[in-house]
Amino acid sequence: MEITGKNIVITGGGSGIGRALAYAFHDEGAAHITVADLNLAGAQETAAQIGGHAVRTDVSSEEEIQNLVAEAEKFGGPIDIFCSNAGIIDLDPDFDNPASAPDRLWQRALAVHVMAHVYAARAVLPSMQERKTGWFLNTASAAGLLSQIASGTYSTSKHAAIGFAESLAIAVKDSGIGVSVLCPQAVATPLAGTGDFHGGADVDGIITAADCARAAVVGLKAGHFIILPHPAVLGYMQAKSGNYDRWIGGMAKLRRGMKAARAALKV
Repeated sequence: MEITGKNIVITGGGSGIGRALAYAFHDEGAAHITVADLNLAGAQETAAQIGGHAVRTDVSSEEEIQNLVAEAEKFGGPIDIFCSNAGIIDLDPDFDNPASAPDRLWQRALAVHVMAHVYAARAVLPSMQERKTGWFLNTASAAGLLSQIASGTYSTSKHAAIGFAESLAIAVKDSGIGVSVLCPQAVATPLAGTGDFHGGADVDGIITAADCARAAVVGLKAGHFIILPHPAVLGYMQAKSGNYDRWIGGMAKLRRGMKAARAALKV
């Protein structure tokens, strides 16, 4: 998918990866970029830097996604690329129990990481199918391919996000529409602002949001389904599928080390 001349929507564009995507797409010559975020001030700040426009959007609401699409089409015409990027993370209240988060946090994670992608497809796919062109870039996480220690809500919802993206990609493969899933490990963003604890995601280093966005641009241009800003994730995926039991053991070992480090910090 070429980016030059395209009408693009980015959710979660008020900061972090979303803002970096907006800058990167602007540099690539996008015709118009609509920046959506629950934090309108952040979205407006991003939009001001790229000559786009901002829309306050709660991606967990289908009505607000539909309004976002209508606003984006009003300013830039049919949407060429929809980046469903907004994300949240909550740590397990009990480190030893991934089911310990209350229902409201499970529901919020599923709404933001899964249903928001569903709502975007409902709102945009018919127009793309009619035109036989378009692309979805869904930000998931390496956690959706591997796991996220100490956040059952995040890991589970990101796995589901990839599952939906696979279904979407398979369904639209023959219609000229593309789907990509951005799956970084640790990225230096406000979302990662949980102190020094990254649930093992920082094992291969923490990249900048700009680096993540550059990887997304390269992956989109190449038409890749899975985009891995941290190349090491491919090896982990292969190890996981090649010997699931051994992979679980390795992750348990990583978790034990993290638990010991957390205990030491509390002393």
